[in-house]
Amino acid sequence: MGVWRMLTNWTWAHPMRLAIGVALAASLVGCATFSEPRADRDWYPYLGRTSHVEMADDAVTISPVSDWTYTAQGERTRDYVERSFNISDVRNVWFMLEPQPGSQLAAHTLLLFELPNDRLIGVTIEARREQGEEYSALRGVFNAFELSYLWAEARDLLTRRATMLDHEIFVYPVDISDAQKQILLRRMLQRTDALEAEPRFYNTIFSNCTNELAKAAGFNWAPAYILTGTSDEYLFNRGIIPGASFVDAHARSDVTQWVKAHNDLSAEAFDAALLTELRARLAS
Repeated sequence: MGVWRMLTNWTWAHPMRLAIGVALAASLVGCATFSEPRADRDWYPYLGRTSHVEMADDAVTISPVSDWTYTAQGERTRDYVERSFNISDVRNVWFMLEPQPGSQLAAHTLLLFELPNDRLIGVTIEARREQGEEYSALRGVFNAFELSYLWAEARDLLTRRATMLDHEIFVYPVDISDAQKQILLRRMLQRTDALEAEPRFYNTIFSNCTNELAKAAGFNWAPAYILTGTSDEYLFNRGIIPGASFVDAHARSDVTQWVKAHNDLSAEAFDAALLTELRARLAS
């Protein structure tokens, strides 16, 4: 039985609802603080720069876009680029899931947007940590971190996780209409712009990586937005991730070793090679 079906089975539902209720109550207490979110702290370097978005109807420019590179030992280079494109040019959307090691229920999620000429650009929603500060899901309930929308090259986002952190990563196709792809991209850009103007707190329950994406997509609340490790199965059950079965879709999406093997490609070559690999897997 899949994780999502297991959690929604009645024998599991009561303790799950209780746990979520306790978490929600804790979150409400955490939100009742007198602290204000700020943009001027001594940030952890990777989260130190916020993405600035300029939109003029269909055209958009994002700067800075993170373009860091990595080895298994750590960061290799810390570069930034500027990316310009048209929102109407978005070809596909890809959903990435990075399970928390040792847990089936927790994961980081992000989106990759496919653009013309086999290019990708990604957005990751992070708890914006300060220098020397470690992430904690529990502390995240109590306004311990600001929220960050970070736009980056796909190579940066994927090799950081697979190569440097040695985490598993799964990249799924998102089966939505062309109009929905454009709406989702525009909303993510608008939310990035709004966050630059007015900082907000990250919240493990209400404003984490997954439910921020769900809000932009216009989804109603679901337990998978807290139990983020189940979000891929939730999207499969909604028909948003295609496949004959979730087991097949999950296995097909595992790009961990592929990313490690292509760590040294340029950002452009990485995008083209990754899309070629993903398309081949979908066709098989």
